[in-house]
Amino acid sequence: MKSRTAMTAVLASLAAPAWAQDTWLQVEAQSNAPAAIETAREFAGQIDGVAAFDLNNSSWFAVAIGPFTPEEAAQQRRSLRARQLIPSDSFTTDGSIFGEAIWPEGGVETAQADTLGEAARVMVPEAEPQQEPQETLAEARESESLLIGPEREALQVALQWAGYYDGPIDAAFGRGTRGSMAEWQAANGYDDTGVLTTQQRAELLAQYNAVLDGLGMANVIDSTAGVTVQMPTELVAFDRYQPPFAHYEPRNGADPQAKVLLISQAGEQADLYGLYDVMQTLEIVPPEGERERRQSGFTLVGQGDDIVSHTEARLENGEIKGFTLIWPAGDEDRSTRVLDEMLASFETTAGVVMPDEMGEPTEDQSVDLLAGLEIRRPELVRSGFFVSRRGDVLTTADVAQGCERITLEDGIEATVTAADAERGLALLEPGQALAPRQHATFREGVPRLNTEVVLSGYSFEGQLGAPSMTYGTLAAMEGLDGAEDVRRYALEARPGDAGGPVFDNGGQVLGLLQPEGELGRSLPDGVAFATDVDTIEGFLSGAGLTPSTAPLGEDLPLGQMERRATDMTVLVGCWR
Repeated sequence: MKSRTAMTAVLASLAAPAWAQDTWLQVEAQSNAPAAIETAREFAGQIDGVAAFDLNNSSWFAVAIGPFTPEEAAQQRRSLRARQLIPSDSFTTDGSIFGEAIWPEGGVETAQADTLGEAARVMVPEAEPQQEPQETLAEARESESLLIGPEREALQVALQWAGYYDGPIDAAFGRGTRGSMAEWQAANGYDDTGVLTTQQRAELLAQYNAVLDGLGMANVIDSTAGVTVQMPTELVAFDRYQPPFAHYEPRNGADPQAKVLLISQAGEQADLYGLYDVMQTLEIVPPEGERERRQSGFTLVGQGDDIVSHTEARLENGEIKGFTLIWPAGDEDRSTRVLDEMLASFETTAGVVMPDEMGEPTEDQSVDLLAGLEIRRPELVRSGFFVSRRGDVLTTADVAQGCERITLEDGIEATVTAADAERGLALLEPGQALAPRQHATFREGVPRLNTEVVLSGYSFEGQLGAPSMTYGTLAAMEGLDGAEDVRRYALEARPGDAGGPVFDNGGQVLGLLQPEGELGRSLPDGVAFATDVDTIEGFLSGAGLTPSTAPLGEDLPLGQMERRATDMTVLVGCWR
């Protein structure tokens, strides 16, 4: 019987028929009823319990064996695959996508066996244990010599996956391959000859494939995305399109961490590179892992505490296609195999890409979401400002406490070079050379009470893409309880403003805004405190920087003042 690839239509079921309460072993899918019936007859010539069904809400038809209990289905799948009676990508299903039984002719007793009593259930006979052929070492060498290149490579891949082989996959059975074969033989109770017999080769490959049992690996054709790829269809099912992604979400009862995204959009290299940058901001791509951007593709690996993800994308003839596999952390054996299957099976349909706009907008739209995926945000967002020509940034001390990484603006890494928790100050050094257009000049002398001031800060924590200006006045020369290193201001500040510079109308810095929580109490609206210039200058000098200072100058025009503040103020992110 000719082997075929089993293909699953990923569809939502309508009314579940009676047989949807049992477990079935789906072995084929066909695009028309006559082909499905013919295929079912071929399988029934060697296996009992074969039936064919239409698939709900589609033009496809499934050929399945059963029904079974889940344990029986898993055992029969292993047995029938070992005897090569069913395709290797056959999978178990609860039958919820099965509609009317179209075969066998004359009734659907087989499909409805659970309603007719246990006596009516058609069981697939368990395969008799096969005895290993009594191959001598010479016979094993002879049978091995008949293997073609891909078969020899498959054995090396299986040995590598099992942890016995770390050499190249080259189909050449040299010293490394022979040694790994001997190790596998010894570990499995065989004589360690270094030459696998026919039965041993079959056992090794069965071990390699057993990890995929119960996942329902099968080809999924997404005609909207123009992508065909194998997926774990027992775990994920199509949910929605949100360009450039097709979302395949966890099935009911499956691991909620297992997901697949298909990528499909029109574009050129600039669009590919933009997608590469944007995807690294998503929660589904944890920051640790491999990053590789090529001229016509990219790879993103994210390794987090809860999930691991792997994204592959490529650009061909103005089309960007790819996929992301998201899997629970700690299950590398299965995730590695699933990824291998997806990479090997990935195909695209030329000329077919997902439209830029699909579906109607919903109330769920948010700046924190990209195409239905949550954007990764820093744990704490502060403002800061440049205090040197080389780009050193002054900000609040809480940024230096417990941050795994610190970023400036659009992901520029920074490190803490000095911190003073008592005075609430931290100095950051960017991880790459910067040339800020403006850096702080600090006001010499004592400002007058009621001086008009301007606060520059990321009031809305970066959502607006630029700092906001808040206007107020100097209300007192000291802080609460007479603290002399801070000044009190009458202005409406927000948490994201903390760390931002407070200017006089001449564009000189009067202080650094402190977060309200640092004061240990809730303040009335319109009350804010900033570290004074003398304290800041002492801190910077102690860190090896000479701050720029100037006496009171003339007021700047409004537009020039705002440009100066914008060029000097920096968004600071603390990631934990």
